[in-house]
Amino acid sequence: MAKNYSTINSDNIFLALFRIVVPALMLFGHGLPKLLKYIESGQVQFGDPIGIGVNLSFFLVLFAEVICSILIILGFKTRLATIPLIVTMLVVIFVVKLNDSLSDKETPILYLTSFALIYFLGGGKYSIDNYRK
Repeated sequence: MAKNYSTINSDNIFLALFRIVVPALMLFGHGLPKLLKYIESGQVQFGDPIGIGVNLSFFLVLFAEVICSILIILGFKTRLATIPLIVTMLVVIFVVKLNDSLSDKETPILYLTSFALIYFLGGGKYSIDNYRK
């Protein structure tokens, strides 16, 4: 007999933990340090990997790593919020680090896989998305 995942608390708890921990690592390990560095210097020091300009590239990545991470942590518009992070990780893997070794691509591949999983599973039982239904 198949499990009914909507009623098993441990699965919902682990999904919530995963949904909180992964974007928290992105937020505190990548997004906030970029934001704080920008606030301190007032200058954007960032690459332009897809040719849309340094400022736009920086602010799109900042939006993904800060705003979208916070939305996922809250479980608000979870699937929609994962899309910018998925796109960001695809750019990192296939543009920024294209010629790097697999070990250099490991972290963005793990983030990509994690955000893709969150996209497909959604916010879960313990999310704002679930309470808004």
